[in-house]
Amino acid sequence: MTQQHFDPQQMFSMAGKSVLISGAGTLGAATAIGLAKGGARITLADNNPEALQKLADQIISMGGQAAIAPYWPDTEEHAMAMVAKAVESYGELNGMLITNGTNYVADIVDMPVDSWQKVMDANLRGPWLACQAAGRQMIKQGKGGSVVVLSSTRGKLGHPAGYTAYCTSKGAIDSLVKTLGCEWGKHGITINAVGPTVFRSPVSAWMYAEEGPGKVTREGMLSRIPLGRLGEPEDIVGSIYFLLSPASQFCTGQTFYADGGYTAG
Repeated sequence: MTQQHFDPQQMFSMAGKSVLISGAGTLGAATAIGLAKGGARITLADNNPEALQKLADQIISMGGQAAIAPYWPDTEEHAMAMVAKAVESYGELNGMLITNGTNYVADIVDMPVDSWQKVMDANLRGPWLACQAAGRQMIKQGKGGSVVVLSSTRGKLGHPAGYTAYCTSKGAIDSLVKTLGCEWGKHGITINAVGPTVFRSPVSAWMYAEEGPGKVTREGMLSRIPLGRLGEPEDIVGSIYFLLSPASQFCTGQTFYADGGYTAG
């Protein structure tokens, strides 16, 4: 064990690391800023070029480095293009965060098969393709790496209000992370998931409304969260930062719950 393992500044340093963030225009934006502040060189990937440019400008104005990959991992070609942009920009890929996802709420007897498939494509197929592309690059480099996938407490817990697509997809993500943790160990690549409870995002914005169904649903959720509030994007930055940093080099195949204690009860 070298001296750097006893130095917190080295253990949590992201200085010079090339990190690709898929879904950076929405759920990954706060983490992109946090990683950039830690010295990481960021590649922002999403299918919203305007949002990416705005985020890139913000990171650069802070003195950070940011490249743009206007892709969503909806095809193998797009997933590979995201990784290629990171390598083109910084010479290598050291870490990746995958935050892509969506939801469609309906009881199973009412859910159109096409709607179910769209959730599975966004929440599972896309992350799988992104992992495939990143894995190919990291194995080729021969220097290890780290991958974090955004999961959910709904990968562990069911839900009575029409979440058969969402819960199924997130449970599959947790299983994918376990499997790749075993598959990639020999290459020195770690992969973990972060499972938040409800946190502010385009998908959950309705639950933050002051009146209407969101208020009723929110109050029900709050009664089950020991810390007494819903999450904000910044609440998961620390967990993701840790899992991408050298401090977590002996953690792989795990789902870490950043949920205010929701799954503890």
